[in-house]
Amino acid sequence: MSAAGWSTPEHVRAQLRRRWDDGSLPRAYLKREPFPRVEVPLRGPTATELAQDLTGVGRWRTALLEASANGAAFSLQHRAVGGRSVGRNELPSRAVVEQYEQAWRLLGVARQARALDEALAETWELLPQAEPWVLCEPLRVIGVSADWQRILRATRWVAERGAGRYLREIDLDGIDTKFIETNLSVIAALLDAVMPTGRISSERSRTRQFAERYGLQSVPDLVRIRCDAGFLGLPSAVSELALRPEEAARLQVAVQQVLIVENLVTYAAVPIPAEGVVIWGAGFSAGRLGRMPWMRSAPSVAYAGDLDSHGFAILSLVRSQLPHTRSMLMDRSTLLQHRDRWGRDPKPTRARLDHLLDDEQLLYQELVEDVHAPSLRLEQERLDWDWVLDRLEAQ
Repeated sequence: MSAAGWSTPEHVRAQLRRRWDDGSLPRAYLKREPFPRVEVPLRGPTATELAQDLTGVGRWRTALLEASANGAAFSLQHRAVGGRSVGRNELPSRAVVEQYEQAWRLLGVARQARALDEALAETWELLPQAEPWVLCEPLRVIGVSADWQRILRATRWVAERGAGRYLREIDLDGIDTKFIETNLSVIAALLDAVMPTGRISSERSRTRQFAERYGLQSVPDLVRIRCDAGFLGLPSAVSELALRPEEAARLQVAVQQVLIVENLVTYAAVPIPAEGVVIWGAGFSAGRLGRMPWMRSAPSVAYAGDLDSHGFAILSLVRSQLPHTRSMLMDRSTLLQHRDRWGRDPKPTRARLDHLLDDEQLLYQELVEDVHAPSLRLEQERLDWDWVLDRLEAQ
């Protein structure tokens, strides 16, 4: 509105902008639907205001006429305003947009509209199965329109040739793994339209999720194991292993004690238990450790994780496969001893955990219910080191 409360060209533009920003206008355009005629009532001067400020009214009317670009952006309907003192004047009362070309001119999006036309044509040529997605998501297409052809080619390679291969093997000009990672969300959405598949855990990296979801090979996670030099039949100079999970499961070893540690630096620093090993849990990947026969037969298994809701979720997951697992450094006394080192969990879980002991379940509920502090999190690496060593020795 103008200072006098009269409608301005920006008022007309805003009515169209909402329909562009919510995607309804570009969707209708791509689907070749008739333009959804838009009529915008214009608040203009009253007869009294006209008589008091003829010059201001003239400027207001001129601004609307110039913005309409002689009908190229919108047409104007008029009404008679005035009386005996100033005579009857035809003033704009309504702006009407009834063609896509008018909307594009008014919004300044003609280039984006052309990009949509080109993207749809390229989709028909390279990946016609993805056309319904393009028709529903025009704004996402516009956001990557400069790379659209390469995105389509990458999508088609994954769908048709990617099964069992690494992304690194893609052999298309101008397309490499960095390009795919940069455009991962759009390529994944296109692949869902082309080759729908079930969802996988969100606990893995985006690239690993992508690979597993669409049948590609992914670089395997490794199970990291520390042990005393010479233990497990290793050469005397070797004190650490990093194995693929399936290889670690095939180890023919007898281990008395297993300590699973969440934090990598803590894993590297803690003392190795007698006749035992230390294993890096690596978040929810710790849940795979129960598949290893030599761990299931170990008399003592302990898990030490973060003191937060997710730490207890991982503990529950580990214990679901290794029922005799004990928790370490995940008790109320450890939590309260380190008040000055508390932090906040940005996304705490409230999941039901069925494999916690009574005291663990009680502390988990206290964390969920913010008894001690909102979204409380005590990360393992923040624990006092002497406290850690004392508790390890006492186990």
